[in-house]
Amino acid sequence: MNRKTSRGNRWALALIGSVLLVLGGLAAGRGLGGLGSADTPIVDGGVRGFFTGNSPAIWWVVAVVSIVVALLALRWLLVQGRREVTHRPIRLEGSPAGFSEVSADGVSQAVAADVASSPAVVSADARVADSRYPPEVRLRVVADERAPIGELRWHLSAVALQHLRDALRTDHVHTVARVSLEPPPAPHRMVR
Repeated sequence: MNRKTSRGNRWALALIGSVLLVLGGLAAGRGLGGLGSADTPIVDGGVRGFFTGNSPAIWWVVAVVSIVVALLALRWLLVQGRREVTHRPIRLEGSPAGFSEVSADGVSQAVAADVASSPAVVSADARVADSRYPPEVRLRVVADERAPIGELRWHLSAVALQHLRDALRTDHVHTVARVSLEPPPAPHRMVR
C-alpha cells in the first residue's frame, strides 16, 4: 500500500469513527435520560409519517444511496489490493550528455532470474512498483524449507540486489521481499 492510499484510509477511518462516536454519544445520552426520556421511542410520529407519506419514492432513494455506498466500499477494497506495477521505462540518473532508460519489465525479469539462481530458491517473481529512480522492487520468493535462511538472505543482498544496484548505477534500491518456505519439489523419474 502506498502513502497516498494510507493517507486516504486514515482520513476515511477518522471521519467514520467521528460520526460513529457522535452517534454513540447521542444514543448513550438518550439512554441515560440526558436527551429526553429513555422510555419514549426514538422514531416518533413525524418520522413515521414522513416514511409513510413518501413510501414509494423514499425506498428508491434508500436503494440508490445503498448502491453508492456499496460501490464506494468495493472501490476501497480494490484499492487495498492494487499493485502499483509499472511497465514504463525507468529513467536512470542523467549526465550532461543525456540520460538512459531501462525497461521495467526487463529489470523485473533479470531480478527474478538472479534470485531464482540460488539453490535455496524454488521459484521467484519480481515486480517494479514505480518508475521513480531508484525504483521500488517487490519480490515474492518461494524457498526450500531445508535451506539455511542465512544463505538465502546473503544471495538476495549480495548477488541479486547487488546486480540490480550495479545495473541501475545506484547505492540503494528499496526492496520488499516476501519469502515463503515450502518443501522442495519431488524429483521426476522417467520410466522407459
